[in-house]
Amino acid sequence: MLKEKMHVAVPTAFDEDESLNIGKTIKHVKILYSRGIRSVMVSGTTGEQHSLSLEEKVSLLEAIENEPSLTEEMEIIMGVSAIRQKDAEELASRVGESNISAMMLGYPPYIIPSQEEAVAYSEIIIEAAGKPVILYNNPGRTGFDLSAESIITLSRNTRVIGIKDPGDSDKMGILKEAIGDGFLYYAGGEVGLEDKITSGYNRLSSISGNLHPEEVKDWFRKLLSRDALTEEESKAFNDIRNDVFSGNAILNIKQALTDEYGATWVCRRPIGNQ
Repeated sequence: MLKEKMHVAVPTAFDEDESLNIGKTIKHVKILYSRGIRSVMVSGTTGEQHSLSLEEKVSLLEAIENEPSLTEEMEIIMGVSAIRQKDAEELASRVGESNISAMMLGYPPYIIPSQEEAVAYSEIIIEAAGKPVILYNNPGRTGFDLSAESIITLSRNTRVIGIKDPGDSDKMGILKEAIGDGFLYYAGGEVGLEDKITSGYNRLSSISGNLHPEEVKDWFRKLLSRDALTEEESKAFNDIRNDVFSGNAILNIKQALTDEYGATWVCRRPIGNQ
């Protein structure tokens, strides 16, 4: 079971020619650790998952494994998803052999599997990894919405510990009634976070934490515990959220990281085309 209530979904670093820059990605994770973050999700956040080849994902996994200072001190969650199930199975198997803490299992975009196909896909990849699994439902990016019934079915697997972005408050009501206590419900990013917590979300996959880790961690802790925020705190947190999510969040984050680190962080086109 994962102990950290919040992880930061880390963007992937690319060079100017759009080749993968593993060193820059790991450096960012280490800086987040120095600023109090103890859990990160790597391998294709903010829509980058499907721009990475299987070989690139494996290379990133192997590089993280060679950083015991990270894997022994942090909860590292590896994103796993692919258009072809065989590629997702192979990556999951490599995750299973590693010292990675958990897997976040996404669904392939565009092809829109049936619910039965998605459940079968999930079960095979979960078995291949043999690690704690967070399901990732993201219909806005994939076109596929994992149903409440499918989530409930998969939650009966003891390796499935939670889900990211399961759905709206009505769907959450169904899930909370059917699934026992202890299941984890992750909000993907800070937009609408207050309402999501009210409907039952209890974990955060943070985007803004890439830039403001201490502030976002403190904000989320207060929201979960229902602590009152001062007017100044509310304004500061809303400013952070607006800065990140006004326009394209990944472009905003990478521009800020470029400014902070003095080294260019680019997106793979067409993201960032002018």
